[in-house]
Amino acid sequence: MFPFAKKHYFPSNLAENIPLSTPVDKLEFTVFDTETTGFNVAKDDRLIELGAVKIKNLQVIEVGAYQTYINPNRQIPREITELTGITQKMTEEAPTALMAIENLRDLAAGQSACFVGHYVAFDMLAIHSELKRHNLTWKSPKAIDTLNLIGYIAPNYDMRDLEKYARDFGTRIYQRHSALGDALTTAYLFTELLQVCRERGIKTWGELLNIGE
Repeated sequence: MFPFAKKHYFPSNLAENIPLSTPVDKLEFTVFDTETTGFNVAKDDRLIELGAVKIKNLQVIEVGAYQTYINPNRQIPREITELTGITQKMTEEAPTALMAIENLRDLAAGQSACFVGHYVAFDMLAIHSELKRHNLTWKSPKAIDTLNLIGYIAPNYDMRDLEKYARDFGTRIYQRHSALGDALTTAYLFTELLQVCRERGIKTWGELLNIGE
């Protein structure tokens, strides 16, 4: 009988043991987004772009934002190029997915309470799947989804895309279907949602976790 290969942990580098009583406006977050060759990221599809930006004290820190194209080592479908503007040539000399994920880890290092995204489960699955291909498993990556905050604030709100949410909440809109553009749009939407949540009595890290995860 052959032994199973042992999986190694890939650290999230998020801050640990943050007191649940910590005020939301004292927290740091890392907002990120991905673009992929398709939706079946658990099997055949791959990352082709990753973008991320930090939030500190409810302020989006655009300086130092991260963006990279990623070599998927497979053909990018024409419809994905038409949607994202990302061509095969743009990714040929790009870093590997693992290198891009390592840079995301380093951006979040030390102080970020969690990752944030819009429909973040998909982005997390894309990263989990890329790590799994290297026999790695992502250790304890806390994440908050802006959709969950919107569901708390307006439970009867229709399901819409990121741009429509940003427009309805009066926040900035950056280039769509660009990983960095969508990360920035999500970051500004997230800060607005946090302000509304504070007005509804959600003021601490523990209270935010209860509605955001």
